[in-house]
Amino acid sequence: MSLASSLTLNDDLDVRVLAEAFAQDGRLHIPGILEAGAAQRLHSALSVDPDWVLATLTGGEAADIPLGDINYWSPQRQTAFAEATARDAAAGFHFMFDSLRLTALLKSGQRIAPLYRDLHDFLNGPAFLAFARALTRDGRIRHADVQATRFRPGHYLNAHDDDRPGVGRLYAYVLNLTPDWRADFGGLLTFLDDAGHVSGAWTPTFNALNIFRVPQEHAVSPVARFAAGHRLSITGWLRQDDPPILPH
Repeated sequence: MSLASSLTLNDDLDVRVLAEAFAQDGRLHIPGILEAGAAQRLHSALSVDPDWVLATLTGGEAADIPLGDINYWSPQRQTAFAEATARDAAAGFHFMFDSLRLTALLKSGQRIAPLYRDLHDFLNGPAFLAFARALTRDGRIRHADVQATRFRPGHYLNAHDDDRPGVGRLYAYVLNLTPDWRADFGGLLTFLDDAGHVSGAWTPTFNALNIFRVPQEHAVSPVARFAAGHRLSITGWLRQDDPPILPH
């Protein structure tokens, strides 16, 4: 059975109740968003995927570095890279995590696993987009861009608000796909108030959808060295600009 035929929203979700809750703070944590078997298949696929790249900033510029390339760096180069990224992260906005940029790969004409294409089609299909519009009470939502992320021990995403004028971002979403995660493993999605205090935080609960209005100051706390596994998720933005034309 394909993922496309089984990836559905949980029938027990009451979108009217969820919309009332979302309206209060412009953000919401929704447990049990998908049929459980489909969420488990996504987790299994991401756990063994060989094509992750390291997403980070180097010299102030975004970079996607194939993990296989890093394995061939000399010890001196790896040490210098670690020291430079630590300095940059301490100074301001920075990030480090593994990525599969599914929408970008599709736009460039590259082939992705059928499982991932089915996921991309589901998140851009009528059922999910109708749910997102009803939840946010925002009819401007036209499509979702999609990225898989993997946070290994030491990975992080520093505070930012996702606001980029002209690119159509309305809401950010995170579909969490790691079973048995504890808050003390880190990797929490945290929200910050104007004074820099944490005003709320969500543990990456398996098969839960986190969604929040853009802009909001938020971060992902560093994953602890003792974390029992990797923080896996599907992330992106619900957008109002024209959907990309994707080859089939």
